[in-house]
Amino acid sequence: MAKATTLRKYGKQSNKPKGDRLFVELPQTPVRNPPPKKATRRDEPKDTVNELADKVSSISIGDENVPPPISPRQSSHHSPQQSPRRSPRRKLQPASPPITPLPVPTQLKPPKLPTPHKPVPIQPPSLEVTEAVETKSELQVLSWSEICPSGDKIVKIAEASYAEVYRVTNERGTSIIKVIRMESPIKAQTKTQQKSGLVDEEPHSESDLLGELKISELLADIPGFVVYKERYIVQGKACKELLETHQAFHKKLKRQDPDRLQFYPSPSRYLNSTKFLVVELGDAGTALEDFELKSTDQLWDIFFHVAIALARAEVHIEFEHRDLHEGNLCIRKAGEPIPVSARDRPSRFGFSGLEITILDYGLSRAHADYDVEGTLPIAYDLERDLSIFTSEHAPQCEVYRRMRSFLLRADRVCLPPTSHKMTYEEGVDGPITWARHEPYTNVLWLAYIYTWMVTHYRGLKKDLAAFKRATKELWTHLDPDAADSVPGFGSASDVVRFALEAGWVEEDQLMGVREEGERSMLSILGTPRAEKVSEA
Repeated sequence: MAKATTLRKYGKQSNKPKGDRLFVELPQTPVRNPPPKKATRRDEPKDTVNELADKVSSISIGDENVPPPISPRQSSHHSPQQSPRRSPRRKLQPASPPITPLPVPTQLKPPKLPTPHKPVPIQPPSLEVTEAVETKSELQVLSWSEICPSGDKIVKIAEASYAEVYRVTNERGTSIIKVIRMESPIKAQTKTQQKSGLVDEEPHSESDLLGELKISELLADIPGFVVYKERYIVQGKACKELLETHQAFHKKLKRQDPDRLQFYPSPSRYLNSTKFLVVELGDAGTALEDFELKSTDQLWDIFFHVAIALARAEVHIEFEHRDLHEGNLCIRKAGEPIPVSARDRPSRFGFSGLEITILDYGLSRAHADYDVEGTLPIAYDLERDLSIFTSEHAPQCEVYRRMRSFLLRADRVCLPPTSHKMTYEEGVDGPITWARHEPYTNVLWLAYIYTWMVTHYRGLKKDLAAFKRATKELWTHLDPDAADSVPGFGSASDVVRFALEAGWVEEDQLMGVREEGERSMLSILGTPRAEKVSEA
């Protein structure tokens, strides 16, 4: 069924093959080595979980100032980064110095992981759907006492959509771990917990977890995305330190929000057979929600670092983040700010000294082999739980509704929470499916980030006013509430193209060392803006 109504796109879309429009690497961001060659046909062998871990763990970073990924049980160098989807209730902490290794236990072969607890709904035959990944995992198994041995300190710092985030510290440094409960037994709630209306975060099947891990591998060679360094299984009863930090974390959040309920089970309920997948993350710095924005140079750099990273990922692997709020962006000081008096170019990008990293691909969509017939994308099926579209607990919930509304209507109209009650309902292209590539979702999150930064800016009011004047036309095409007659950006690539044409970002800032046939970014992105005036 052809779309009856569509979003009017800003500018002309490039007709060049996608392979000819690959983005070159940004000099300010460390350049990672290419990942190992992967299978491109469905009949070729799939990677096992262990092989995926080995691949990501072997990635090296080509910047002297950024330590290479090393196994956490050898000599890890990590700092906090994971931050929650429920951002108003969860906070991150600033980066910490390098750490000593976590202990190495005897490697055990864990039992076969359970099959998904929810059936995968049938999708329309004309659409590619998430590809199932069959694995026989042999990840190393640790206990909580080995994660946090005597003398070490473990602190819970955040809760993501289906993971808890901890900082493990000793006198030599810090390690950040993301802990995801797998399908395994746990003690029942007490009568007090039941009476309070407590709802546990559900455990997750192996297939749920592999989607995010696979996408993280695909993004590992694209600047601007977090490096996943290692993963392993933690099994058994919790140690005393884990219980204490869990209690302290929720007491703190209760003070901030007295009506807040605890979403993750108390560690006192863990059994000998309770299992978790633990993912160790690379250094990403401080979450945007905890970062004080003091200069408009920071606004320019944060926004366009994110836009450029998303644009590259769109072209390389048809990537959509689908959950890019202020808790899933981390900021790290990579250099000193360049004062206006010392600047030798008229552009607006690259003066803050900040480096931005995009996190958390639990709801994301990607398709590395989109040009290979018969291959399928990786996409989390958001239709499995419509509560994400009906919730109104945070401003970001509106973006979830906007994404689903766009898949249903293909325009800017945001349907209210009451309109998101029927799974897989009929849209302009047939039954809704999150396997379809709609890069406009990235634009919606860029608009959200822009609004969030402007709202939370703590610098001089006159500087903010100047920033808003300078970006007035950008916002016109970015604004999700713009009139139907106003052309809108259809992808992050459109946003980057606009910035180049406006002179905010220069071509040489987007160019690295390339082989023969090197193209300028403008030729990759399309024709000059003067030739791309859309009808009103």
